[in-house]
Amino acid sequence: MKYMTTYDLMESIRNTNEWMGATARAMASYPAFSMSFSPMLQLTAAWGEVTERSFRRMVAKPDWGIRSIPGPDGQDHLVDVVNVVDKPFGSLIHFHVRRRAPMTRKILLVAPMSGHYATLLRSTVSSLLPDADVYVTDWHNARDIPVSEGKFDIEDYTLYLVDFMRHLGPDTHVIAICQPAPLTLAATAYLAGEDPAAQPRSLTLIGGPIDPDAAATDVTDFGRRITMGQLEQIAIQRVGFKYKGVGRLVYPGLLQLQSFMSMNAERHTKAFTDQIMRVAQGEASDHDAHNRFYDEYLSVMDMTAEFYLSTVERIFKNREIAKNEFVVAGKKVDIGAITQVAVKTVEGSEDDISAPGQCIAALDLLTGLPDSKKASHLEPGAGHYGIFAGKSWRLNIRPLVLNFIDANSGAPKVAKIEAPKLAAVKSAQ
Repeated sequence: MKYMTTYDLMESIRNTNEWMGATARAMASYPAFSMSFSPMLQLTAAWGEVTERSFRRMVAKPDWGIRSIPGPDGQDHLVDVVNVVDKPFGSLIHFHVRRRAPMTRKILLVAPMSGHYATLLRSTVSSLLPDADVYVTDWHNARDIPVSEGKFDIEDYTLYLVDFMRHLGPDTHVIAICQPAPLTLAATAYLAGEDPAAQPRSLTLIGGPIDPDAAATDVTDFGRRITMGQLEQIAIQRVGFKYKGVGRLVYPGLLQLQSFMSMNAERHTKAFTDQIMRVAQGEASDHDAHNRFYDEYLSVMDMTAEFYLSTVERIFKNREIAKNEFVVAGKKVDIGAITQVAVKTVEGSEDDISAPGQCIAALDLLTGLPDSKKASHLEPGAGHYGIFAGKSWRLNIRPLVLNFIDANSGAPKVAKIEAPKLAAVKSAQ
């Protein structure tokens, strides 16, 4: 079958490297070798430990690891991850905080489906949980979905978001991060035309490619250069016999990871070399900064071929969202139909994936929304990851987003969360 051999070959290479790492670590750790003073033994064991862990993480779904949060009463409250809506290609999950009354703020975080699991937003969820009821879209790994479940493209993705928003109700505030920003905007517009009563109160779009041509990046340049035929030939494979989705056409997570790593190959090489030296010197730990980052970064998932290809063709090449020409289930989605949902965009000045200008383009498409319900923020010095999970998110962006939510929720007034005043910030709340 087409490319099934290639898929199994990639998995075999990954499995072999994991085995080699485990073997090197075990052999170099034999007590009999401790009589030797050669530093090569410690380096071999360290290389094996780092290699085994790295390649093992590539096929494992990370745990959310959010056990509890501190409550206003001074006690810790346990957190349960509960499936609220379960669908073949993705679920809506709720972070239920035990012994806590429902919060005024109800937030739906739309996680990216771009090669990583929704757990990439772990720190984002943790930062919002003390102040809101948090729901997250938990997309499933395509390799584990039987072919009998059918296709899943960007139209299906958009309809999933519509269903999730309908389930949560109109008092929801939606935050879309990176890849899903244009499709979340489309889902909101779909509700505005088909079911206005189900629209969320506010929509925050963070670092998403609403108009990819607004600012060039390596991602947009790649999308322009390659033809769809070429892309299908080099990127699409069939799931091998090891998984439930055997035979399904996918864009493999391992291939996406290779692309991620090649963009900053020198930095990643140095990070792993330094970690090997730290392990050899006994300075590393199970949850040190390197392992916390790479345990998540290396955990990748497959995307359905139709989702990946339709994203490239319709969002990046044809710019259907940017041109307000997007069609879902045979119905044209008019972004101008959004007249009640407050919309805020957030960008990072150093974002090299969705460069400044791509996300704020959404505000020009909202021709039916008054300016009083539009807002934007440009975070100086922030890269792509920083605007939703890093220092910039914690110190500046999170307070602004929560204030925006409160200003557009009709909820009782609460003390305003102050954020440092920055010259490059433009916000209309």
